Amino acid sequence: MPELPEVETVKQTLNELVAGKRIQRVSVHLPRIIQHPSDIDRFAVELSGQTIREVTRRAKFLRFVLDDVALISHLRMEGRYGKFDASEPLEKHTHVVFHFDDGTELRYKDVRQFGTMHVFPLGQEFHVAPLAGLGVEPLSDEFTVKFLKSALEHRSAPIKPLLLNQKYVVGLGNIYVDEALHSAVIHPERSPQSLKNTEWKRLHEAVVTTLQAAVDAGGSSVKSYVNGQGEMGMFQQQLRAYGRQNQPCERCATPIRKMVLGGRGTHFCPKCQKKKAGGK
Repeated sequence: MPELPEVETVKQTLNELVAGKRIQRVSVHLPRIIQHPSDIDRFAVELSGQTIREVTRRAKFLRFVLDDVALISHLRMEGRYGKFDASEPLEKHTHVVFHFDDGTELRYKDVRQFGTMHVFPLGQEFHVAPLAGLGVEPLSDEFTVKFLKSALEHRSAPIKPLLLNQKYVVGLGNIYVDEALHSAVIHPERSPQSLKNTEWKRLHEAVVTTLQAAVDAGGSSVKSYVNGQGEMGMFQQQLRAYGRQNQPCERCATPIRKMVLGGRGTHFCPKCQKKKAGGK
């Protein structure tokens, strides 16, 4: 599933491709993609005649800001957008097409068919699902060491599942949590109560620097991710933990291990990331 850096990159690309374009009509070929309104004809009517003012991101969601409404889109596993000329044939698994009045189209393709779209009156989208109740953006000024510690230190779950929980900190998924914990030298099973102040500072810094580096690299194309122009991300070349099972840790040369934690494959260095508090 695309995480914050990938969605941020798609957002940036979509602003280059479609900001300022007016939607003439919308074609929906797979109704279950549309979550709200449930009436597909109403979905199309609410978007028709609207101009895309900008595309923003909230957590792992894309937010298309139009004249009077907001379109909230979640890419899920393999959803992707691309701009095409109207004369180009539809590719297989193209489920939603936004027809612009200049003869171009924004097409949503989703092989796994897990993506979702919601349309709400502009401003209402933040008060209802799926955006309501989301946590702090980790690349915002609001995300401080003090916030991170206060949000998580009294929770009973291990630190990794807490970082994955979108009601505390948004945008983090399996890849970047593994990378941040490795960078901060913290075992993914550590309890938040066991973390010292210096470790909270390291973790905060690791989350921010890891995500920013990934954004700068255009995200990670570990599986099928590409941006709106079909380009791969390059951060996978910088991964030090995720997907590197049995490869040497770049810090100490100990083989990276993989375990399952909270149902998620989890990569860590058994030497650098000690399970007991105080270990390095």
